[in-house]
Amino acid sequence: MKKLLHGMSVVVMILVGLNHTLGQTRAISGTVYDEDKAPLPGASILVKGTSSGTVTDIDGRFDINVPDPNAVLVVSFLGYLPQEIEVNGRSTIDVNLEADMSELGEVVVVGYGTQKKSDLTGAVATVGGRDIAERRTPQVSQALQGAVAGVMVRRSNNAPGSSANIRIRGITSIGDSNPLIIMDGVPIDNIDHINPNDIENISVLKDAASASIYGARAAAGVILVTTKRAKKGELSLNYNFEYGTEVPTRIPEYVNVVRYMELVNELRWNDNGNDGNEYPLYPKDMVDNYMSLNASNPDLYPNTNWVDLILKKHAPRQRHSIDISGGTDAIRTKASVVYDKFDALYEGRTFERVTTRINTDGNITKSLGFTADVFLRREINNQPSMDPIYYMHISAPVYAAEWSDGRVAEGKTGANIYGQLKHGGFRQNWENQIGGRLGLNYEPVEGLKFSAIASPNFGFNKGKNFQRRVPYTAWDDPTAFLGTLQWANSTNLNESRNDNYQLTTQLLANYDKVFGDHTISLLAGNESFQAFYENLSASRDQFILDNYPYLNLGPLEFRNNSGSAWENAYNSWFGRFSYNYAGKYFLQGNLRYDASSRFAKDYRWGSFPSFSGGWVLSEESFLKNVTPISFLKLRASWGTLGNERIGNYPYQSTIGFSNVLFHQGSNVVSSQSAAQWQYAIPNISWEKTVSHNIGFDANFLNYRLRLSGEYFKKTTKDMLLPLEIPDYIGFDNPDQNTGEMYTEGWELDLGWADDINELSYSVSFNISDFRSIMGNLGGIQFLGNQVRMEGSEFDEWYGYRSDGLFQSQEEVNNSPVMNASVRPGDVKYMDLSGPNGEPDGRISPEHDRVLLGGSMPRYLYGGNIRLDYKNFDFGIVIQGVGRQNVRLSGLMVQPIMENWGHVPQILDGDHWSLYNTEEQNMEVRYPRLSRVSEANNFAMSDFWLINGAYFRLKNISLGYTLPRPVSERLGMQNIRVYTNASDVFTINNFPRGWDPEVSASGYPITTSFLMGVSVQF
Repeated sequence: MKKLLHGMSVVVMILVGLNHTLGQTRAISGTVYDEDKAPLPGASILVKGTSSGTVTDIDGRFDINVPDPNAVLVVSFLGYLPQEIEVNGRSTIDVNLEADMSELGEVVVVGYGTQKKSDLTGAVATVGGRDIAERRTPQVSQALQGAVAGVMVRRSNNAPGSSANIRIRGITSIGDSNPLIIMDGVPIDNIDHINPNDIENISVLKDAASASIYGARAAAGVILVTTKRAKKGELSLNYNFEYGTEVPTRIPEYVNVVRYMELVNELRWNDNGNDGNEYPLYPKDMVDNYMSLNASNPDLYPNTNWVDLILKKHAPRQRHSIDISGGTDAIRTKASVVYDKFDALYEGRTFERVTTRINTDGNITKSLGFTADVFLRREINNQPSMDPIYYMHISAPVYAAEWSDGRVAEGKTGANIYGQLKHGGFRQNWENQIGGRLGLNYEPVEGLKFSAIASPNFGFNKGKNFQRRVPYTAWDDPTAFLGTLQWANSTNLNESRNDNYQLTTQLLANYDKVFGDHTISLLAGNESFQAFYENLSASRDQFILDNYPYLNLGPLEFRNNSGSAWENAYNSWFGRFSYNYAGKYFLQGNLRYDASSRFAKDYRWGSFPSFSGGWVLSEESFLKNVTPISFLKLRASWGTLGNERIGNYPYQSTIGFSNVLFHQGSNVVSSQSAAQWQYAIPNISWEKTVSHNIGFDANFLNYRLRLSGEYFKKTTKDMLLPLEIPDYIGFDNPDQNTGEMYTEGWELDLGWADDINELSYSVSFNISDFRSIMGNLGGIQFLGNQVRMEGSEFDEWYGYRSDGLFQSQEEVNNSPVMNASVRPGDVKYMDLSGPNGEPDGRISPEHDRVLLGGSMPRYLYGGNIRLDYKNFDFGIVIQGVGRQNVRLSGLMVQPIMENWGHVPQILDGDHWSLYNTEEQNMEVRYPRLSRVSEANNFAMSDFWLINGAYFRLKNISLGYTLPRPVSERLGMQNIRVYTNASDVFTINNFPRGWDPEVSASGYPITTSFLMGVSVQF
């Protein structure tokens, strides 16, 4: 527990009083320790009743002059109970501080400021930097999975450099529902641009009371990231190294080559009407003797394991990080450099990243201070010419990847993903970002503070896509050219450049004052943001030399280029008023007035207010003496948030330019054309979300037991949707203000923390749920197998109700069917309606498709256990989903994809077949093998829906810190070694080989194992 508090503490800097002469003072020295006798660097020592004070150095020691031998010292450290020590004429004083188990004094970062945790009236959750770092993930988005109630984090793959999708309290809008990311008070584009090692803490603003100070950009919630800063008296150098490996959690299994031929024969036989030829594609002799034929001629009779060829058993990863901190009264600086490298499970893919950050704080005068931050990020993402995962799974073993002499084989008439992976070229992307933050803070009188901040951000990105033409030849004749692999008929190169900049400026005024039992806090400010983006691309085709990926080597007659640019801006005024009486009654109001360049002048401005209140019942006389209740507070809030994330110029009749070709006799000439491509909506304006929240915070049993809960409801109106207009108008569908959506949910957070002798331990668990229901959208949006319509859940499944499998031709003849191809063994559907609202004897998409349940995850949960015993630390993190309607489709369950693909192992022995007995066919899970009946069998229906709930052991960590005398003998302050495992195992209902988070054709979710060492000099 004490180590957690150490990690979240911030230093209170107190200027030494200047009004005491040497003759009036007494020198006091000493050391401040924690409850385990470990020194506390950065603890505050203040002479009570004066402004004289100091802080402890890196060894916990302090020196201070007191004006009176009977003075009282106030010793405090964030996360510990303050103590008042009477000097009593002493010159040496050692102090032992006791950990504050309540954590209610913890300072929480909120919009444009901080508040004590006990004073919050909105729904704000915090995550410490230690919790983020111990997940050992390269991306911050993935580290948040399961860490905060009400925050949904979903991955579709775990490829090097991939991000996770973050949603706060579900879906807020049909459009962009990504939360606003704020780093050190300034908006940024992507939370994964921040290195996890640099994070001090994260605050998640979930309701309108906490987020409305960000107004127009906060409808989907706000994530505030605070980076680490140096402390006064601190001087240290830290180095951390870790090395590990990534292995797939699960790999789908497919039938062997002989069984493949048997099942393909069965499928073709079924589609031929089950005539007398049961071996229509692969003769019986070939099937029976295939392995011996393969042994004698593997080129003519291949047995290719495409997964083993393409996927490696493991992929290495490594990280090096170094940071230096130093602080004096005048200036404090923390600098860090972190290097990450991740290899992939297949050849040609790597992810490298270097991040550098320098955070500086200083005092120019007693009342004037400054901050100066600089950060640099460079990412290099290397990939092969195409992602091999889909074709790796689809490719059947009867097709060769390489001939026995190493030449590229034809695969399935040019579909050879292994050849493409090895010889087909590459894709490279470089992202370079440099930015900073310069701020001045002026405090003319106590409690009043003015801040001016400017934060520029520059991006310089480059991409290169080099696609090679890969020829293949006959197995028995290297000179017999048969064709090229299907993905590139010629060698071509495409290069792109993107330059961009963003500039954020802020002017803030804060006033905090205490009048007896009354405490007020005022904030007023202005923020402006402007951004500019410019793209350039160029390409050439028909390269003769395929080893030199540079544009000047391509023929002039096959060149092309293009360019574009756009910009947008915001301007905002905002304010906040906070009041509390005697620490019992709290009120807060926020107002933000936003303007966006995406709307016309008369519709540009929008106002976003919020109000919240809190009541600390535990301070009332009727509960104050109830010993089991340590703290109890009720909260409620209401507010409005906004969204304008659409195209940049929807209100203007913009003109798009292009080059077109004209035929003039036998000549072809080019000319520039111009056209209006989108219908303009002049009065388009803000999408608004009204949010209600009721919550409570409770601590029991001397703050060891913690419980908090929330109920929320959000209503989004005037959603920005591209509505259908008649095709004859000749424009793309324009965005308009229309449609409503209602989201309702709850959250629960539970924790216990205690110390037993030398054992400190904590256990926590969170769970949340939400549902988003569509209101009137002005129409119906069909999204393939999903739908958005009034009364449906967001992206609800839409299809047929199934009634098992047809078991006989008689049953088929006497039942409504979808088409004439339906046979015994096919999926049977229910006739629910017809043109007159009554069943009409046929299965039709117009009348028999119904809502089948929402597709979003429900009952998201997470938890952790942390143990600290002597020099050992141990942690376990869990995460999961309680319920989700998931559709099995494509590579998971469909045989012979694209009419030549593989057969999933799960179908073998569990599909309807004429080779089964009637009893066996009654028990099988899957329909008969057929291509002709695919439209029937794989239509969207509840037949393919399963409960996608899962439980995942997310992370296990174990560390050991060498005893301090050992470290000191080695010339170091601290040495810690640790091991970590992520995504260790999962319990779920998915077919064998499929992870519940990975998409059907996505890069596998991987389990990582790593070892690391951290050294502090």
